[in-house]
Amino acid sequence: MPGYNKGIFAAVNPYKPFAMTMIEEMEAMAAKDNFDVCLIDDDHIYQFTARKMLESTGLARQIYSFYDGEAAIRYLKSEENISQNKVPDVIFLDINMPIMDGWQFLEAYKSLAGKMPRPVTVYMVSSSVDIFDIQRAQQMSEVTDYLIKPMQREKYRQLIDGLKRLSAN
Repeated sequence: MPGYNKGIFAAVNPYKPFAMTMIEEMEAMAAKDNFDVCLIDDDHIYQFTARKMLESTGLARQIYSFYDGEAAIRYLKSEENISQNKVPDVIFLDINMPIMDGWQFLEAYKSLAGKMPRPVTVYMVSSSVDIFDIQRAQQMSEVTDYLIKPMQREKYRQLIDGLKRLSAN
């Protein structure tokens, strides 16, 4: 019968080998320690690809998406979201966006950071290689690192794995 392994009677994907690869096994084990991720970027293509890459790592429990900083701030300000712990562990923040850009978001976020139920790691993610932008981000205590787009799947994995190591300590 297609879709079933005769020896186990478990449903299997006929288009995928039955045995899990080592990477899939590691990702399944890592899923226990997943993180809530927030993407703040007006670029729909970046949002789509970043979401797919994060989902493929198996390290993101929940992915929140916002296309401008103001929408993200409104969400993070919500007492309901804060009380229900529906806030991200990590934010990937673009610089150039309409309505409220990344810098304006960070200024507004400063007053919210202390209200978060847990620490939130913020990465500034941009296609800008302008040294002024990089230095400005490095001077902001809320920003953990400045990352250049496009980012590869492995980079997301490294960042999330780094968060796992920090949270274990």
